Amino acid sequence: MKPMISISHALSQLDWKKEPYGLYAPIAYTLEAGGKRLRPTLALIACRMFEGDEQQVLPAALALEIFHNFTLLHDDVMDKALIRRGRDCVHVKWNENTAILSGDQMVIEAYKQLSQLPALYLPKVLHLFNTMATQICEGQQYDVDFESRSHVRLDEYMEMIRLKTSVLLATALQIGAYMAQADEPTQQKMYDLGIALGLAFQIQDDYLDCYGDPVSFGKAVGGDIREGKKTWLYITALNQGADRSILDSHQVEPVLQEYNRWKVPALALEQIHQLTNRALEILDTLPQNEASEALRALAQQLVQRQK
Repeated sequence: MKPMISISHALSQLDWKKEPYGLYAPIAYTLEAGGKRLRPTLALIACRMFEGDEQQVLPAALALEIFHNFTLLHDDVMDKALIRRGRDCVHVKWNENTAILSGDQMVIEAYKQLSQLPALYLPKVLHLFNTMATQICEGQQYDVDFESRSHVRLDEYMEMIRLKTSVLLATALQIGAYMAQADEPTQQKMYDLGIALGLAFQIQDDYLDCYGDPVSFGKAVGGDIREGKKTWLYITALNQGADRSILDSHQVEPVLQEYNRWKVPALALEQIHQLTNRALEILDTLPQNEASEALRALAQQLVQRQK
């Protein structure tokens, strides 16, 4: 398979060395930090699966990556996070106002990228992108709401992470397939694959927040516990019979001990495995080629990751 377009290289070609420095330098800082480049890679892989033109899809792929990074700037402010990808969060290195305003500019930059798409594809891609963007905001609001609620059902949590995390992966796959002229049922399969993969990805993230290596994970372990987030692990522990007073203590070690007591880590890994298998079962119904094998390998890599 010929080399795929390098997202990191394409991002490095964007010019952030302009004034006002305080607006653009944090954007450069954020995008230079790397990351998995998962969302744009999914868009390119999906395009390749159906023999599309990756160069045409590239602006959408960059828009997805820039938009995703915008959400991280604002999430870190809302979560009072300190570390992202092993470095100070933007609001720590600069301040909260900078993180908010630079994040706002990143949304505009994402739409600038979309404006470079061929006119034939722009209306539907804009519709898909706008729907996704709204759903992510809805998911974030549910996440915030859950922090102050005494009880959150597991199905409510799964819907929240579908909106906050999965729709971005799903939309990346659908856009890539659409711009390669895959038919509507096939686009829907790609979207559904992305939803299952995104759910597995987020539960893995919940797991790593508690049990990951801080160096590999790139941020402090136990952040969700300290912030009182109703994660998959928290809700499952309660459903298993865990002591709510311990779980609500926001004390990392006692909460982890309670999770371990009720075998929550093993249950989380089993759920991740089931969701990944669901994604791979959908993939089995799609064209089998080098790109689909790359997608299969990426899916399996995501559930084995340590960051």
